[in-house]
Amino acid sequence: MEKTKMGMFKVKARVANPTDPKRYFEEDFWVDTGALHSFVPEDRLQAIGIEPLHTRELILADGRRERRIIGAASFTVPELKETLPCLVIFGPKDSLCLLGATTLENFGVEADPATGKLKPIAAIVGGFIASRPGE
Repeated sequence: MEKTKMGMFKVKARVANPTDPKRYFEEDFWVDTGALHSFVPEDRLQAIGIEPLHTRELILADGRRERRIIGAASFTVPELKETLPCLVIFGPKDSLCLLGATTLENFGVEADPATGKLKPIAAIVGGFIASRPGE
C-alpha cells in the first residue's frame, strides 16, 4: 500500500477476464471514491480479453465530457481475500488505474484515508420497505 500526504492511497488489485481467469494482471490502484466505476487503461484490459459491453458518457475530473467503453472484469483485492465481478471503464492508454466507488461497494468496504486502508462497512439492503414482512 502506498499513501500520499493528501490522504489518497493505493491498494494492490488483480484484474482478470471473468471467462478466462488465467488471463489477468496485477497493479497498484489509486483508491478514488470520487470515481463511480474503476478505471483501467484500455490496452491493459484488451490484453486480457475484456470485452466491451457498451459506451457511457463520463464527466472527467477536469470537467470534460467523454464517451468511454465500459466492460466487466473480475477484481481481486488480496487484503480482502475476495474476488468479485465489477464494471470497469476502458481508460486512455497510460492512464492511472483507479478503484472506484462501485467496486468498493461491491466489496463492502470504504476508504479510510487517515489509515490508508480499506475498512468493512455494513451493507444496507432495501431500506424500510424491503425490511418489512411480506403483505
